[in-house]
Amino acid sequence: MDADQLAISLSDTGSQSPARAVFFVSDSTGITAETLGSALLANFPGMPFHRHTIPFVDTREGAQAVARDVLRVSETGVQPVIFTTVKSADILAELHVPGAVVVDLLGGHLTELEVALGITRSEQLGQFHGVGDIERYFARMRAVEYAIEHDDGQSGRALDIADVIIIAPSRCGKTPTTMYLALQYGLLVANYPLTDDDFPTDDLPRTVNRYASKCFGLTTTPLRLSRVRHERRPNSVYSSLAQCTLELRRAEDLYRRNRVPFLNSSTKSVEEMSAVIMQSMRLRS
Repeated sequence: MDADQLAISLSDTGSQSPARAVFFVSDSTGITAETLGSALLANFPGMPFHRHTIPFVDTREGAQAVARDVLRVSETGVQPVIFTTVKSADILAELHVPGAVVVDLLGGHLTELEVALGITRSEQLGQFHGVGDIERYFARMRAVEYAIEHDDGQSGRALDIADVIIIAPSRCGKTPTTMYLALQYGLLVANYPLTDDDFPTDDLPRTVNRYASKCFGLTTTPLRLSRVRHERRPNSVYSSLAQCTLELRRAEDLYRRNRVPFLNSSTKSVEEMSAVIMQSMRLRS
């Protein structure tokens, strides 16, 4: 969205409170600025925001272009906010636009670390989201390959080296949680779907039964599961509320009988679920 479009959307808020323009500006990918800035904005749930991420602002000319956009938005009368992780003082200075609030997410902390560590920060750009530790990088790539191979019970190979095996009925959030743990933390994660073929039984499915100590279960609410499945197969037995209720009840009974820790995913983000799994299974990245 360019500055003109953003200015129009900011003024088109009807009787609601005016939306505040928020710019996440970075000299690298923008991931850190957006993550930290969004974490701060989450403390103001009643305030509407229009968010705009601008990565790779690594020259004064690039920063001046951003400043012009911010200045045009500020002319709507609603003070814009800039969250930035730009490290260069010269580039950062260009972002201090009259009428805008600039939140430097790294500056104060880097200064404190310079004093504590007794060394000067590096001016090299994009180090956090670069390859960095090459061994850690390749470990994450191997973990992603492992997650793809073992998604949805496609392979029973090398489950003995898995850090965790996520089990759950279809559409409870197994795959996104698996991929997040692999990509973010480099953990070897497999996932296995609980289907009608796995019941009735007192034990875990044969494929994962030997690895019960590695298993973690997911569940959700019948209504939410029905809605999610309906998007995939509308008006089917698979998506019916009765089928979803049955599958979830069987899954939770199975978890309890086999002492498998489990989590209701209905109100949790992938990040929250991953944190709970890591804590419960005592995993370290």
